[in-house]
Amino acid sequence: MQAQTLPALAGWRWIGAGFAIFRRNPPLFSMLVISYWVTVVFLNVLPVIGALAASLVIPGLSVGLMQAARDLERGQPVGLQTLFGGLKQNTRTLLALGALYLALTLGALGLSALIDGGELLNFMLAGKATDRAPLATGEFVLPALFVMILMTPVLMAYWFAPVLAAWHGLGVGKSLFFSLIACWLNWRAFLAFGAGMILVAAIIPGLVLGLLMSMFPLGESSFVSVFIVIPLMTIIALIVSSTVYASYYASYRDVFGIPEVD
Repeated sequence: MQAQTLPALAGWRWIGAGFAIFRRNPPLFSMLVISYWVTVVFLNVLPVIGALAASLVIPGLSVGLMQAARDLERGQPVGLQTLFGGLKQNTRTLLALGALYLALTLGALGLSALIDGGELLNFMLAGKATDRAPLATGEFVLPALFVMILMTPVLMAYWFAPVLAAWHGLGVGKSLFFSLIACWLNWRAFLAFGAGMILVAAIIPGLVLGLLMSMFPLGESSFVSVFIVIPLMTIIALIVSSTVYASYYASYRDVFGIPEVD
């Protein structure tokens, strides 16, 4: 496989392409994104094996969302079976990718104990509300930054790995290798994509929320606020999330030279 080297502007175009795909059928793609979330949350709450089960299926579910984006772009039928159909393509490799990602994440968190004595790892594993004081004091900033640095190459290796495994039949090693190289060759585009994601997923929704809160402040009219602010922010969250997931397919399509339409 050979990855294309794209200009930085391509990263911005992926966001626009993702939104264009979402616009082809907003209710359907939103339903698939919600189904993805519900599945992962449901698996996570299972005792003992929950986190492992969720990690194992996430690569396959991600492939399902990319398949849905590709089918929508090509005008082909899409349904709930499309989301879960991703689990059936090169299943063993996808499960192995999920397990390996969980192991690498735990390894990175474990290494952060060299900095904070294991506080961040304990917090992430326990997740107790009573343990959230370090978040307010900023005690986790340094270990979290350390984990982010360690996880950057991991994220690069996993960006395209599931779809390369599912659609191209690559094994674990080759899918991770080609994904890592593709991301490295297109680091400018991915920096632009990251900046665009900060704008689209954080700054703009934050501004909208601030505007809504100023128009409908909590207090005497809290009843009205709840029934206006929450639904609007939920719609915005679905639009943004759907655009992000669809943009993953756009990045794959452009980097690996897959034509938009057969």
